[in-house]
Amino acid sequence: MEKLGLSAILCLMMLTIPLLVESKEEEQADHDLVSIENENTYKQVSEEETMIEPSKLVKELLEDVNVKIDNPLLIKSLNESTIKPSPFAFGYRANVFLGHWPLSYQSELSEVNWDFQTVNTNELNNVKGEKNQEIYYYQIEEKHVEGALTAKIDQTDQIKQMILQKARSQHEYPLTFHAVVGKETKLSKTYTVPTSKTGILKANIPVVKDTGQVTLGEVYLELKGSKKNLVIKNVTKQEVGAFIPIANHLTFTFETK
Repeated sequence: MEKLGLSAILCLMMLTIPLLVESKEEEQADHDLVSIENENTYKQVSEEETMIEPSKLVKELLEDVNVKIDNPLLIKSLNESTIKPSPFAFGYRANVFLGHWPLSYQSELSEVNWDFQTVNTNELNNVKGEKNQEIYYYQIEEKHVEGALTAKIDQTDQIKQMILQKARSQHEYPLTFHAVVGKETKLSKTYTVPTSKTGILKANIPVVKDTGQVTLGEVYLELKGSKKNLVIKNVTKQEVGAFIPIANHLTFTFETK
């Protein structure tokens, strides 16, 4: 009897495994990312990432600093610096304050929210219909979805750029802080609405949520005779994150009721 009972339990387990797998596949299918780059009636220009390489002198300055600096705007500013101590200025000393800057951003968690914001809803009423009907995605109005930081902080634009740079290094999606879906954008894929049912098809803009820590500090250029050094003072850290939309991509949820 014990063997018979064990066999029955194993049979039930084997029957439920395919159901669990099927359920997981359905969940993944709900979040399939669909590109609308060719169909989007609003031609969103892809943002090319500009990499700022430090000059030879700036690279040497950064190597001697004990705080990581990857703010592209700060590196660009240092590249353009024209302060050059004279080789004959023996005993000359000066501290040039370059400002309070975001220095670097360290990502701690980066994940996708697949249905962050619904940008369109198509509905087909087939309650009194005599046969199945088909519904497809058709964008009714132009929609704009803007990303944002999760905390109030100064020098927002610089920090957004740093977070965007880190997020792009972790995801292959076309990330932007301003995604647009144009009016009358449509796809040919159809969804079946049975008789006596109403079909609802929602289009969603997905986003990457990246959270981490930004390091800030006062930046000084220290001149000692013919030498030039970068000095960072009053270093602080702050938790911050951002919601970054994925451009020219949608996810869809379809239900009948």
